[in-house]
Amino acid sequence: MISRWLSGALGAAMILFAGSMPARADEKPITIGFGMALTGGLASNGKPALLAMQIWEEEINSKGGLLGRPVKLVFYDDQSNPSNVPGIYTKLLDVDKVDLVVSGYATNMVAPAMPVIMQHKRTFLSLLGLAVNSEFNYPNYFSFGPTGGPKPKQSFGRGFFEVAKGLNPKPKTIAIVGADAEFARNALEGVHEIIKEGDLKIVYDKTYPPSTADFTPIIRAIAATKPDLVFVASYPPDSVGIILAAHEVGLKAQLFGGGMVGLQSTAIKVKLGPLLNGIVDYDFWLPASKFATPEALDFLKRYQAKAASEGVDPLGYYLPPFAYSYMQVLQQTVEAVKSLDQAKMADYLRKSTFNTVAGPVKFGAGGEWEEARVMEVQFQGVKSNDLDQFRDPKTEVILWPPSLKTGDVVTPYDAGK
Repeated sequence: MISRWLSGALGAAMILFAGSMPARADEKPITIGFGMALTGGLASNGKPALLAMQIWEEEINSKGGLLGRPVKLVFYDDQSNPSNVPGIYTKLLDVDKVDLVVSGYATNMVAPAMPVIMQHKRTFLSLLGLAVNSEFNYPNYFSFGPTGGPKPKQSFGRGFFEVAKGLNPKPKTIAIVGADAEFARNALEGVHEIIKEGDLKIVYDKTYPPSTADFTPIIRAIAATKPDLVFVASYPPDSVGIILAAHEVGLKAQLFGGGMVGLQSTAIKVKLGPLLNGIVDYDFWLPASKFATPEALDFLKRYQAKAASEGVDPLGYYLPPFAYSYMQVLQQTVEAVKSLDQAKMADYLRKSTFNTVAGPVKFGAGGEWEEARVMEVQFQGVKSNDLDQFRDPKTEVILWPPSLKTGDVVTPYDAGK
């Protein structure tokens, strides 16, 4: 299968993108290889992540590169398709012979890279992979994303249930739905573990094929159970389809949302507009939070200055701070160990704290963040499909954790109102 993919990779469908010009033309560049979702369902997040990485590349080269050598990003479009990922990393390591590898965006793309990474004994930084290493237990894996702590699968959905605890009347029933894919399975496993801690009754609990296009029958089935809570674990195209179906059916619940990837993307926010109102969902970074440091806001300014001409997310609140930051972690590691030795890099990553535009980061068990930093937010007061309103923190109110809270939850969710 890999050979067939490699053959296709030489054609127009899989184009190798070169990085910036080297900092010093007379030095062989340090190459950093990865796949990234530049087309397909994850591209609305993958393309902004790539721009953030290219900004880092440009900046590090303007300062002389790493170890006195320029840096060059070597990347392929994984097309948001997990089956493309093993071939990409095989080519990067065996044909391109890159010096370093990092992951592309999203759990579903990180997991299929792991066997190749492990076979080559590479140190591997991943970008927003949810509990990927719980299946592999690879000691040289490090996840860059706000999920983490001792129970990373639970950390993703924890905020939804913490908000639910404060509702009056107290919710008694829950419907659970998600895609039959790596990310959703991990997220829903965490949800089931959280539910065991309380007395919620599960009235609907199913997954759907990733190829599902019509979500109306699923939402009708959920609505028929009259749940108090509806937790959804979905990727961007599914999230949009589920919300549209919820409005078609007139879904009612105390809370609806939880794990819907895509609602953090500006393009999807603009597309859905007022249909977002009332949805309670996770988020990782917003300019209203305490993590909006001067350094982070300065990076966003640089990102936003380039975003329009690149045709990517104009605000860049979701992926860009983390994509830039995991390159900062890679940079700090290489500079500290003064080499590209994989074992030395992994050892440094395990024991160090890193200063990044996403905040200070220390890795803990399984390569996860030592402490999780997932926020739970609610869309409120969205009045149109205008982009500028999403610059206002009032349209995305932080409900949890208490240290970041900017407003109170509005209930119940009623898609028909």
